[in-house]
Amino acid sequence: MDITGENILLLSSFLLIAGVMIGKSSYRTGLPLLLVFLLVGMFFGIDGLGVHFNDMHTAQFIGMIALCVILFSGGLSTNFKSIRPVIGPGLTLATAGVIITALLTGLFIFWLSGVKWTNIHFPLISSLLLAATMSSTDSASVFGILGGQNIRLRQNLRPMLELESGSNDPMAYMLTILLIGCVSLEDSLSAGSIAVQLILQFGVGSGLGAVLGWAGSRLAVFYTRIGKGRKEDSGQTTAMISILLVALVFLTFTLTSLCQGNGYLAVYICGMVIGNSKIPFKSSVTKFMDGITWLAQIVVFIMLGLLVNPHEMLVVAPVSILIGAFMIIIGRPAGVFLCLAPFRKITNKARLFVSWVGLRGAVPIIFATYPVIADVPGASQIFNIVFFVTILSLVVQGTTIISVARKLDLIDTDSTHVEPFGVELSDEHTASLQTMILTQEDLAEGNTLKDMQLPEGTLVMMIRRDGKYIIPNGKRRLSPGDTLLLIKETDCQSVS
Repeated sequence: MDITGENILLLSSFLLIAGVMIGKSSYRTGLPLLLVFLLVGMFFGIDGLGVHFNDMHTAQFIGMIALCVILFSGGLSTNFKSIRPVIGPGLTLATAGVIITALLTGLFIFWLSGVKWTNIHFPLISSLLLAATMSSTDSASVFGILGGQNIRLRQNLRPMLELESGSNDPMAYMLTILLIGCVSLEDSLSAGSIAVQLILQFGVGSGLGAVLGWAGSRLAVFYTRIGKGRKEDSGQTTAMISILLVALVFLTFTLTSLCQGNGYLAVYICGMVIGNSKIPFKSSVTKFMDGITWLAQIVVFIMLGLLVNPHEMLVVAPVSILIGAFMIIIGRPAGVFLCLAPFRKITNKARLFVSWVGLRGAVPIIFATYPVIADVPGASQIFNIVFFVTILSLVVQGTTIISVARKLDLIDTDSTHVEPFGVELSDEHTASLQTMILTQEDLAEGNTLKDMQLPEGTLVMMIRRDGKYIIPNGKRRLSPGDTLLLIKETDCQSVS
């Protein structure tokens, strides 16, 4: 097939359609959806149907764009109230946890390189570099697996894990870049240089992310006030605000990188600030970003699947299994238990579960392209090992997260999750929307709306029963378990 614009579009569209349709099978097989996309890319790759793609620069660029969108969307859905109780353990895992995991795994790889029967021979710095690329948990995998399951975890575990996975990439990125410098330029690691890099990466990254997030939320509000006398269609307003936010994602990343900060951290914090601010049509904008995020995840995982040559990956399979097993059984748990030791309220069962959710995914593979582009000795082996360990992590850990949570009794079966109705009010309204699940006590005075004692100024807009939506009236008979969409005369923000 000749490389033309039409052929590239044809192949890309076919890959996306195939990925989405095959990905539907993940609900039956139990495989993580993102792993399915990775396998689709490998199936169409050089050792499968023969699609040849080996451009590391392009892969790194596309991965950077995708990761920015994924992290921003993750921040957008993170509620400050939910993460406030877990900021301490979450950030400790995202910083010290990454360093401990990288150090222990790097030392194990260095020891493994000295064993005669292995086919890897990495010096200490290269061993640490390999470990550093894999030291962070993957935000796309964690958000995708936890977000796709309709369960609640006890002890604030979900916000802790999402906070960690969304904010630990900067540390892994910094370690990767520093170690590449040591290998390529023969730089020496010093406490002073590391401290300066930490301050710049985290200080500038978090500061600019917060400032640009606040500016972005103000810009979205300002947009709706331009030409106030002329009424704009709400759909167009939602689309324009969504475009503003997408542009803000890449502005935040590039501006922060130019200022020597960590762009990935800045993007995540920017998303958190906007997600916790009052912006017009937030629900619709969030849904738009969810769609863009899924597109980014599908594209990057299929692309990475195309990038690898499975026959080369099989050469390092034995040592990759050992490295992956070490990270799962020793490296990650050691980092988790040491980091969470000061937080005594977190139980050992919770620490075991956090240790198990050390998912690898697109981020380690993207980071593994940096040594290849920098022409680090043994970079191709590093890339193939990282890819194999990622697949191992998704298969072993990704398919068992929910079952492990059940065995550790960490699933909250008492809490009731209410699905939103997908209805949103304009900012011009001084009312708010709420949901209510009826109980037997609510219907003690009668089973119709006119019998219910609703607060003054409250009306029922819609009833949901067994997945069906019913328009209410005073004679409609209600049943326990029905979900009501209420509108109240108040200035509170919509919670539906």
